[in-house]
Amino acid sequence: MQLYAHPFSSYCQKALVAFYEKELPFEYRVLGTEDGAVDADLAALWPLKRFPVLVDEGRTLIEASIIVEYVDQRHPGAAPLIPADPAAALEVRMLDRFFDNYVSTPQQKIVFDSLRAQGDRDPYGAGEARAMLEAAYAWLDERMAGRQWAVGESFSLADCAAAPFLFYADWTHPIDPGFGHVHAYRQRLLARPSFARAVDEARPYRQYFPLGAPDRD
Repeated sequence: MQLYAHPFSSYCQKALVAFYEKELPFEYRVLGTEDGAVDADLAALWPLKRFPVLVDEGRTLIEASIIVEYVDQRHPGAAPLIPADPAAALEVRMLDRFFDNYVSTPQQKIVFDSLRAQGDRDPYGAGEARAMLEAAYAWLDERMAGRQWAVGESFSLADCAAAPFLFYADWTHPIDPGFGHVHAYRQRLLARPSFARAVDEARPYRQYFPLGAPDRD
């Protein structure tokens, strides 16, 4: 399997966590190298040039959630990332969409807005994104009371999403100290060996975080 990805990308980390959870061998095709060869290969595979992208046995798959599901189908192992129970699987997918749409999307809105020239920024949109994050943190704090992982007692696709998205969200719009369950969950995710590995691989790129990476994590 070939994974086109960049270590500092949250969506790439989401896919990488699945590979590291299952200890699967793969060819890591790192994007952004000086010669641009891997980026050119990605553009040939997927003209939109968004990543991660997985290539396996002549098949090209896009989108982190789909890549995680594909890896889980091919290599379920003793601890699948999508539960066999249909109701539990639906809940895992629901939480995956929650972290994508209501944590990652507003977080990236704030970051991308900061990259614009001052006159092109959208303070209203950025304010809406911060309000969305506050609402998402509050909802998640109630949900995580008494829980170890996002769904049940097993690490799942939902946690693959939660790990990088909460990681960067707290850098971008800090999680209120009052949301203790969210902070505790974020710390459990950081302590998970699969995500800790992804975080360590991304450390050399922290200086590129446009809002300034905090001196922690």
